Amino acid sequence: MKTLLEIITEEFEKAFEEKGYEKQLGRVVVSNRPDLCQYQCNGAMAGAKKYHKAPIMIANDVVEVLQNNDKFEMIEAVMPGFINMNLSSSFVADYLNELKDSEKYGVEAQDKTVVVDYGGANVAKPLHVGHLRPAVIGESVKRIKEYVGNNVIGDAHLGDWGLQMGLIIMELKERQPDLVYFDESYTGEYPEEPPFTLDELSEIYPTASAKSKEDAAFKEAAQLATVKIQQEYPPYLALWKHIMSVSLPDLKKNYNNLDVDFDLWKGESDAKPYIPELMDILEKKGLSHESQGALVVDVAEEGDKKELPPCIVRKSDGAALYATSDLGTIIQRQKDFTPNEYIYVADKRQELHFTQVFRVAKKAELVPEGTKLEYMGFGTVNGSDGKPFKTRDGGVMRLEMLIDQINDAVYQKMMENRSMDEAEARDISKTVGLAALKYGDLSNQATKDYIFDIERFASFEGNTGPYILYTIVRIKSILEKYQAEGNSVDGLEILDTDKNEQMNLMLEVSKVKEVIENAAEELAPHKICAYIYDLSNVFNSFYHSTKILAETDAEKQKGYVALIKMTKEVLETCIDLLGFKAPERM
Repeated sequence: MKTLLEIITEEFEKAFEEKGYEKQLGRVVVSNRPDLCQYQCNGAMAGAKKYHKAPIMIANDVVEVLQNNDKFEMIEAVMPGFINMNLSSSFVADYLNELKDSEKYGVEAQDKTVVVDYGGANVAKPLHVGHLRPAVIGESVKRIKEYVGNNVIGDAHLGDWGLQMGLIIMELKERQPDLVYFDESYTGEYPEEPPFTLDELSEIYPTASAKSKEDAAFKEAAQLATVKIQQEYPPYLALWKHIMSVSLPDLKKNYNNLDVDFDLWKGESDAKPYIPELMDILEKKGLSHESQGALVVDVAEEGDKKELPPCIVRKSDGAALYATSDLGTIIQRQKDFTPNEYIYVADKRQELHFTQVFRVAKKAELVPEGTKLEYMGFGTVNGSDGKPFKTRDGGVMRLEMLIDQINDAVYQKMMENRSMDEAEARDISKTVGLAALKYGDLSNQATKDYIFDIERFASFEGNTGPYILYTIVRIKSILEKYQAEGNSVDGLEILDTDKNEQMNLMLEVSKVKEVIENAAEELAPHKICAYIYDLSNVFNSFYHSTKILAETDAEKQKGYVALIKMTKEVLETCIDLLGFKAPERM
């Protein structure tokens, strides 16, 4: 199904051609002067030089053809050569009725296989505020890509095979040297029960990490331990399995609290079986060579604007790196899914890493030609001081603490002006708090840093998640009251109108197909946020100017109800793509 812009652009292209001008001049855009008109065409201005004619003459020629076209209520040429137009409400109403009855608002199905690599949490570390963006952005991108008809696989891609594992094991060895894992003469079975709890593990890692920055010998021992894990040294591998068994359920619980759902819980360790194949491919293609004891692949290309260092695929001590596991994972994903597109959601400071990995993957032909490899780098979440968001005592804030804080802020705002049972308010505040958190993040362009402002994000007014939800709940309330009077909301048709506020709402609703397709193409959840904020504003303007339930003309009232029902459904579709939902009441 075509968008309104595509339909009216086609009408203009035919009109330009009919008058002897090239059809490309017929492009129509949304007016930059909504006080004058809804849409405009500036093609006459562009054609003046080519056809040696005054722009207004070309514009008048085109308007002459379209003057009696029933898609337009008003069309006029204005100096020096613009064509302004308003659409007829009957045309827009017919379009909306077709749109609401079409599957997924007529969105074009892409039918590709897409892997979205997001989350990227390190095992043995609790989720903190730094994990918010990859989880929230990745989940939304996954949902948007699925909505437009793709087979999407979301992978948590856990950091479970790196230095943090060696650090934990060395710290554990210092604390409990008598454990059987550190007895080289031990030959029995290793215990089934982990030698630490989740709380203990959560304290062990930061202690070990801090120690490695000051104690070179400790860091070296941890690096050797990491190599041993990767070489499947039995006692350390047993400890690694304990770390996974304790940490993974907690990670899943916390992601679940964010309503983030991965299809795969793979980690760097899952790439290990594919690394020998990777090394063999790189060697056979003559891409890898030794440099200072490490194995590297040159990735620099002619035309690079800055120097790109070689990609290290094996360190001098034999250990694998992030690049090694990422390349091995590509081999694994090709065997399992044969994706047409890969999307990596990660900190924008990792741009060099992904540039190197993508170039090696293409040079080594790990992916077929035409496979899209995309890196979606995101900015940081900052406090009011413009620095990365911290707790009051300066520590890194745990994600569950952040969620609790925003839920509390929403609860307080709900109780200020509403009489509601406390238990119900607490329950609703979780739904609204999640919307506040996710919308506060996603409404910013992913690449940009943003200020985390709990007071603003939790507000029921302005460009916030709670405002969007309140709009949906308001529409639900109207529909419930309409039905309570014995009416049905099913099978109603949107009607034409002479009311500006209704026409504005109809035009805003009509943009849904274009917005979703654009967000999918550009990996831009923030565009959906901007759209539903505009749509909510336009609806609320219509609501305040229209007595929907008090309307005495039953047919006109049915048209109103059909329109606001579609508005609600569009808003609900969009917030689902952003990863949250609306409560029944607020």
